[in-house]
Amino acid sequence: MKRFVYINDDDLSHDLYCDNRISNRKYTLLNFLPKNLWEQFSRFMNQYFLLIACLQLWPLITPVNPASTWGPLIFIFAVSATKEGWDDYCRYLSDKKANEKEVWVVRQGSKKLIQAQEIYVGNLVWLRENDEVPCDLILLGTSEPQGVCYVETAALDGETDLKTRSIPPACMGIDSELLHKIKGVIECPTPDKDIRRFDANLRLFPPFLDNDVCPLTIKNTILQSCYLRNTDWACGVAVYTGNETKLGMCRGVAEPKLTAMDAMIDKLTGAIFIFQIVVVIVLGIAGNIWKDTEARKHWYVLYPKEGPWYELLIIPLRFELLCSIMIPISIKVSLDLVKSLYAKFIDWDKQMFDVETGTSANATNTAISEDLGQVEYILTDKTGTLTENKMIFKRCCIAGTFFGNENGDAVKDVELLNAINTGSPDATRFLTVMAICNTVIPIKSSSGIVSYKAQSQDEEALVRAAASMHMSFVNKNSNILDIDFNGSLIQYEVLDYLEFTSDRKRMSVVVRDCASRKIFLLSKGADEAILPCAHAGHQTKTFSEAVDQYAQMGLRTLCLAWREINEIEYQDWSSMFKEANSTLVDREWRVAEVCQRLEHDLEILGVAAIEDRLQDGVPETIETLRKAGINFWMLTGDKQNTAIQIALSCNFVSPEPKGQLLLINGKSEDEVCRNLERVLLTMRITKAEPKDVAFVIDGWALEIALKYYRKQFTELAILSRTAICCRVTPSQKAQLVELLKSCDYRTLAIGDGGNDVRMIQQADIGVGISGREGLQAARAADYSIGKFRFLKRLILVHGRYSYNRTAFLSQYSFYKSLLICFIQIFFSFVSGISGTSLFNSVSLMAYNVFYTSIPVLVSVLDKDLNEKTVMQHPQILFYCQAGRLLNPTTFAGWFGRALFHAIVVFAITMHAYAFEKSEMEEVGMVALSGCVWLQAFVVAIETNSFTILQHLAIWGNLVVFYIINWIVSALPRSGMYTIMYRLVRQPAYWNTMFLIVAAGMGPVLALKYFRYTYRSSKINILQQAERLGGPILTLGNIEPQPRSLENDLAPMSISQSKNGRNSVFEPLLSDSPSAVRRSFGPGATFDFFQSPKSSSYPRNKDN
Repeated sequence: MKRFVYINDDDLSHDLYCDNRISNRKYTLLNFLPKNLWEQFSRFMNQYFLLIACLQLWPLITPVNPASTWGPLIFIFAVSATKEGWDDYCRYLSDKKANEKEVWVVRQGSKKLIQAQEIYVGNLVWLRENDEVPCDLILLGTSEPQGVCYVETAALDGETDLKTRSIPPACMGIDSELLHKIKGVIECPTPDKDIRRFDANLRLFPPFLDNDVCPLTIKNTILQSCYLRNTDWACGVAVYTGNETKLGMCRGVAEPKLTAMDAMIDKLTGAIFIFQIVVVIVLGIAGNIWKDTEARKHWYVLYPKEGPWYELLIIPLRFELLCSIMIPISIKVSLDLVKSLYAKFIDWDKQMFDVETGTSANATNTAISEDLGQVEYILTDKTGTLTENKMIFKRCCIAGTFFGNENGDAVKDVELLNAINTGSPDATRFLTVMAICNTVIPIKSSSGIVSYKAQSQDEEALVRAAASMHMSFVNKNSNILDIDFNGSLIQYEVLDYLEFTSDRKRMSVVVRDCASRKIFLLSKGADEAILPCAHAGHQTKTFSEAVDQYAQMGLRTLCLAWREINEIEYQDWSSMFKEANSTLVDREWRVAEVCQRLEHDLEILGVAAIEDRLQDGVPETIETLRKAGINFWMLTGDKQNTAIQIALSCNFVSPEPKGQLLLINGKSEDEVCRNLERVLLTMRITKAEPKDVAFVIDGWALEIALKYYRKQFTELAILSRTAICCRVTPSQKAQLVELLKSCDYRTLAIGDGGNDVRMIQQADIGVGISGREGLQAARAADYSIGKFRFLKRLILVHGRYSYNRTAFLSQYSFYKSLLICFIQIFFSFVSGISGTSLFNSVSLMAYNVFYTSIPVLVSVLDKDLNEKTVMQHPQILFYCQAGRLLNPTTFAGWFGRALFHAIVVFAITMHAYAFEKSEMEEVGMVALSGCVWLQAFVVAIETNSFTILQHLAIWGNLVVFYIINWIVSALPRSGMYTIMYRLVRQPAYWNTMFLIVAAGMGPVLALKYFRYTYRSSKINILQQAERLGGPILTLGNIEPQPRSLENDLAPMSISQSKNGRNSVFEPLLSDSPSAVRRSFGPGATFDFFQSPKSSSYPRNKDN
């Protein structure tokens, strides 16, 4: 699809396209209530609770006042709606501020000041220095004679370096006064979100120019939210406005990520729902039988002899309403609240503040913090993620001569400096390519000092190195480049840029020497992209050896080349290049094809080697996380040897003989197949040996493996703890993440650049580093950090604590609901199985909203171990990775606890107060009191670290319980009139509470004591060491379950789905040291606080 933009035509502008009003609002005043309710009721649980609430409006079947359900339901919906409404109001204020900014536009031949929201497509917009760009513009004129301007795109892509934008050639030379009258048409694509690409054509109408087509690229645009810098004024025509700008198209709500714990909670909720239906059916049938056989014998029951047709449904429906509280109505709101607090804890963590960049950690996604504690695979970029992305030119090879050594950089090499000073042609041409084959912008200060703004750190390093060796790039005036070489000024005219792409892996520039009028092609890029383009007979062996040698040192390499082009060849090629740039369909592919026609018969000048140092703490971080059972994959676009050296230096893999690297190379299917089979065979043989084995694969082989041998490659991914993937593209990074996710592993992807965004968004957890490549990765990620080393704390501290706290909160929420429900069920057996409620409506409503919610919410402060212990012993993350605190077995433990406590409360209450001793309201209040007391002690014994706030919440909540009921007992119409007054004055009531707590908590405490003393887990041992304050001298081994990895892979090798995998579940009250993650080799033992063997890294499945 295309759109035609008519420049400076007010009549057509209003009718064809939208205005520039920005709207990120989700609601309006009119649709807020219905739309919000529709969204909330789109969830199954809310639909279920609404159905229950509606059934309670039927007086014939409701056992309690409808307010007991409607109250909490309305409260929860109101909380969610208020949050949504406030967020939307904040978006409205932000939109209003942007829409009402004043800008200058041309209307009817003169400039007018209007609001930004009144701009239409086709309007001419005038910007002054430091103005924010209100919409997407095609640049038509600037204050600079060269037709360029400088823009800051930090708000768009996070890159702080200034970028150059230029007016189309067709607009060169048009006077600023004539720009008011300019007319023409722009043929461009429909709006899209690609901020790196814009393929369009421009035709100016006479008298400005005839109808020649002028191609437009992204270099001719200035996009919304950028800022005009270092330029007095600029003029452009609006092509995309409002929500149709590229930035507006990028906005939107990201697809929500479902954590492993959320999935487990959904499964447990479904299981409870099925149990509830079974209970309702059984009690409904029993109730109808009792009614027909026994109830009609008692005159006081008042059952009619003949009932309506739906009589058989009344008792089951009453039990459905009575048992509906099995599923806690407040669980989602409670989880959302605590997850928001987890995110705030990350934001507030001062130990994750990067002093160097002034960057603090930030949690963009507040819903997945507990998944950090279950990470099994980390897929990481290299440059800027593991390294500093501060490039330093270290060594070079020019015409077969090596410069630079261990004692100094190449720029200080005496031999190289002598060659430059004596005018060596090879050295001069090498430095010339370094200085001008780039997109660097030189900026000269008032003091005459030249600084450089570059989009690539590699380019900046090369230009600075060339300047230090007397080949200084001092000025760029339109297409004229000024080079200062040993005090002499050399000028080159840039004719064409052949831009770098991830497919081409090289960039070139066509320049004309202003003195000799000769035309040259200067190229630089990866060795695999440059060396094959050398002219016939050119010896490239020395350069290949130089590339390999520098890669062995962990240096980044670039090959530099050039050739002279005759005028006729250039003119023929230039016409094809312009034609390719004028196409709107497949422009990028056609341009690449035309570029290849020129980039041949090159003379290889040499190899430049650039150092990119590791960030502080990277090796220690990787070593610690590997001890925690996390597997690492490095995905990089660098050369294989460079990636291997970096991997060795940052503890990705151990050096020989302890470690072993298995290479998978090849550019044909047969070759890749042979290598893959060889590596798989080696992996199967060595998987039980204490050897650190990793495989290395390049982009070519990876593409073939994923396309033709996906099953074998997936098996390799399961067997290997470490992988190094070289020369991979952004799409391949995302494919590898998807591959591991398809095997049901929890993945975390971390990167710092725009090429990592797809990988980050694809992973279960995306982490972006706010680096020198900008903020694109950080903005697309769920979490952003300043340095890689903070990942250790993010996972081990925040991830683990979040998992533990969520596991307790979710199961406790079910426990307290099941407790009250079981008591109701027991009461039905002494009330004629009629579905009568023991508790009044006010008590039920307050039970879920006030009495039991506050104590558990402060569990977000609980820490089973202090942070120092967690960081010193990362192996304890295994408990989270294996899902040891939330699974069907631990839930069964909480289910059994609820059933046992319900029996205790009901039996003691009925013995002390039932039958002729008290009225039913008193019995219900005694039972409710017993539940609240038990809740307090359950929370207390499950809390590991107490603070004043937790004590206030737990014990203060008991005080609040009595205050509320004291007040309610004073109300004659409450149904509880004087009840609490009478109960608290009776010694029997307090004796009953004591018996309930003693009988209910005694066995639980005994079981915990037995486990803590005789079957203590590694966490229990660490807790004891913390309390005693002594060192941990020895801890036994974890004896894994006999389990062969082949069981996971055969007979399908690798395509085993998670439903076919065995799982390990461990109840909360029986933390057995024998229950470990599932894929340890048979018969292997694992010393918990020693570095685990490569074969002993289990996989977390099917929690």
